[in-house]
Amino acid sequence: MTQVKVRLDKAMETSMITLYAKAIDARMNPTILGDQMALRAIEKIDYDFSRLKAMNERLAPNAACRSRHFDDWTREFLAAHERAVVVHLGAGLDTRVWRVDPGPGVTWYDVDYPDVIDVRGKLFPARDNYHMIASSVTSEDWLARIPTDLPVLVVAEGLTMYLRPAQGHELFRHMVDHFGHGTIAFDAHNRLGVRLVNIMLKRSVGTALLHWPISDHRELERVDPRLHCVDAVSALLTSSRRSLSLGTRLFTHLIKPFPGIRDLGIYFRYTF
Repeated sequence: MTQVKVRLDKAMETSMITLYAKAIDARMNPTILGDQMALRAIEKIDYDFSRLKAMNERLAPNAACRSRHFDDWTREFLAAHERAVVVHLGAGLDTRVWRVDPGPGVTWYDVDYPDVIDVRGKLFPARDNYHMIASSVTSEDWLARIPTDLPVLVVAEGLTMYLRPAQGHELFRHMVDHFGHGTIAFDAHNRLGVRLVNIMLKRSVGTALLHWPISDHRELERVDPRLHCVDAVSALLTSSRRSLSLGTRLFTHLIKPFPGIRDLGIYFRYTF
């Protein structure tokens, strides 16, 4: 098997962490996400995954639960819109388009840095109505390549926290301006969550990378009044976490009354 060489900078190296998490989950029984493509992908990559100290069998199910939640929100949107556009913003090395497997009326775009898109092209097969766009998400260039004549879902899993607040605010305004109407689904951390994840990232990739905590859904509604929050769900309280261990579920129950801990991670969905 020809090995795919991966040399990514610190920010993009986080895509390796999430891919590795899904591969670990795929090996587990029971599995939460069952992402066999992720498992095959890490076997193709010339990369020392043992250096990723931030990911192991204890943490991988949490990453799988997050992806499963956004898969479910994507399926829900597509069940209501047979013809649509899906934009996976900051797609990394995720295989969502194959997990969700949208119908022929859906055009799907994965957007990420050129180096990441190059690796995606070497790891994953082509498919109908699927496109990759090599661009920083903070550039407006990628928006110009996506049509606006169909309902649009933008999924930004594991992205917003890496942006500076001003960058994030501008990104959301640009998306609303371009598409006019649609749905944006993404996750965020509160301030404590950002601090804790940065500690983990320092151990794994040597530096803190997160900058933008979001604790209040009204922040983005103030940035652009056309945005309306329809869901703000603690990552610890989603239905996908019912698959986790009894100990984890008990911990979740105990911290429910404490929002600072309960909302370390939050899943948001906005319409506009």
